[in-house]
Amino acid sequence: MNHQFIQKTLLFVVFFAFSINSQAQVADSKYDPHLAFSPLFYTQNGNEFRSASGYPGAKYWQNRADYNISAVLDDQKNTVTGTVTITYKNNSPDQLPYIWLQLDQNLFEEHSRGNGLIKAGSRYGARGEKVNGGYKIADLAVSQKAQGVKFSSIVEDTRMQIRLDKPLAPNEQLTIKMNYSFVIPINGSDRMGHLVTQNGEIYSIAQWFPRLCVYDDVLGWNTLPYWGAGEFYCEYGDVNFSVTAPASHILMGSGELLNPEEVFTPEQLKRWNAAKLSDKTISIRTADEVTDAKSRPAKDKLTWKYRMSNTRDVAFASSKAFVLDAARINLPSGKKSLAVSAQPVESNGQDGYGRGVEYVKASIEHYSNKWFEYPYPMAVNVASNISGMEYPGIVFCGWKAKNAQAWGVIDHEFGHSWFPMIVGSNERKYGWMDEGFNTFINGLASEAFNNGEYKKPHDNMQAAAKYMAKPEREFILLSPDAMMEANIGVNLYSKPAWGLQILRNEVLGADRFDYAFKNYIKHWAFKHPTPFDFFRSMENGAGEDLSWFWKGWFLENWKTDQAITSVTPVKNGGQLESYNIVITNLEQMPMPIILQVKDKNGKVDTIKIPVDVWMRNKSWTINYPTTVELLSAELDPEKVFPDVDVTNNTWFK
Repeated sequence: MNHQFIQKTLLFVVFFAFSINSQAQVADSKYDPHLAFSPLFYTQNGNEFRSASGYPGAKYWQNRADYNISAVLDDQKNTVTGTVTITYKNNSPDQLPYIWLQLDQNLFEEHSRGNGLIKAGSRYGARGEKVNGGYKIADLAVSQKAQGVKFSSIVEDTRMQIRLDKPLAPNEQLTIKMNYSFVIPINGSDRMGHLVTQNGEIYSIAQWFPRLCVYDDVLGWNTLPYWGAGEFYCEYGDVNFSVTAPASHILMGSGELLNPEEVFTPEQLKRWNAAKLSDKTISIRTADEVTDAKSRPAKDKLTWKYRMSNTRDVAFASSKAFVLDAARINLPSGKKSLAVSAQPVESNGQDGYGRGVEYVKASIEHYSNKWFEYPYPMAVNVASNISGMEYPGIVFCGWKAKNAQAWGVIDHEFGHSWFPMIVGSNERKYGWMDEGFNTFINGLASEAFNNGEYKKPHDNMQAAAKYMAKPEREFILLSPDAMMEANIGVNLYSKPAWGLQILRNEVLGADRFDYAFKNYIKHWAFKHPTPFDFFRSMENGAGEDLSWFWKGWFLENWKTDQAITSVTPVKNGGQLESYNIVITNLEQMPMPIILQVKDKNGKVDTIKIPVDVWMRNKSWTINYPTTVELLSAELDPEKVFPDVDVTNNTWFK
């Protein structure tokens, strides 16, 4: 029989067998290319308020709330008592017949809706503590142009509605004034509270005054109650606040301290001013001085005055137990800010918050250079019984954190200065738009800090894949309060961050991703983006249709499973000239292909194929030219994709 005929026949049989095997694998595939790459992703067009580019439109608007607050902290009764005056400007095109305010402290009232929702042991309750919580409000008044106006009001759980006899017209403003008080819970949803230390109580005070609900062009009034897990959505404005506390206390707050000469001793004032000029940490009050009565002015009470401009919130912390450190923050524009750390002596070692100012300074400077300049005059870290919580210009961090954990919590909480303090997303509905984005930028900051001192190991996405893919894991685009608490860590923090890592490192590349992400931050700074504004802005800035990714990663919980279906030598005249390596997509989430091959001479090659090949295919054949016999092939050797079944990722001869 003719030798050439036999060779051709054998080659046909090989390819026929390969074809049967490949078709069988495709038949097993759950992947639908049309579902993944359907062009009908955005259900609404851009408009004059929110452009198709993902940026604010030509007629974008948002309302404004300015606050003047005068309060007293009583460390004997554990109460805050205050008066708040709110100036509210209607920049919308709408008549507003009523105004909604947030009363977050009402979560800690015994019969609140949140208390009914939160299970025992949850992070987000008052932890079974018996506290007569909630706001006590009196002397509510509403005026326009210094004239009182007729109104009525109701309080419904953590919201107050003020019903106006005459609607607030576009471009008009009104003033709301009230007196209020509340009992401070020991642990208020792990976001505020007070802690006993050996030298005195530490008060971490937040959600401490009635605030305006956001009225926007998306939903109108955003009135979701405060249930605990969902955080905040606030209007921007200027806040002037003063807090009177025992003179033995040091009180650090959001914004700029306006009267340091009134609240510090002469020596502390000298050190405070020196810290503003120093790149190295200066102790305003040392650990040795905490128990020295002379380290505080000889008075009964002192009033601390602060101002913060263009902010969505303010918070403060007060204690007689504070060690106080500070140093200068250098910003890209040449402006300066002040890094501050306040902690009890128990937290003060170099393995803890003794390095707090160093951590604050490095974190703020990194994010300012990488993404957008820090806009506030101070950045204050407070060691407290709050495991980690962020507010504009001030954060509360767990007082027992050490080394990498101390760096990590400070860096994470100050990363929130960008999401959601600068980019003011709706945390109550979309927690991943602050937690996930922040977790993503934290990874880059940890790589950069002190030559990688706390650099984290590369995330093994294959290890994470099976966990994420379980049906009980739900999906990212759920409101935090509607999500099982056990899933919050992965769905709000880890999974969105992993998604951005994949987009940056494997889909777009760092240059295109960073350019688009920086423009998203720049255009939405001090404004209110939605998820689809983010999606659109990334696609426009990077020049890429990413709807397949948004669908599978954020809107759904699609799984990824790429498999090496077959590896077949291709010969010409009996000589090896290449291999056909067939990759099959078995699950619904497409990803780019990364294939590593090794030959018998020890050569290792990595082949990268963009995600586009899955637009109309369930399998893709990679033709790898070589005259040397292959020994192995492996998909995703660096484990950067969340492949749920790695048993089909390798081939060995």
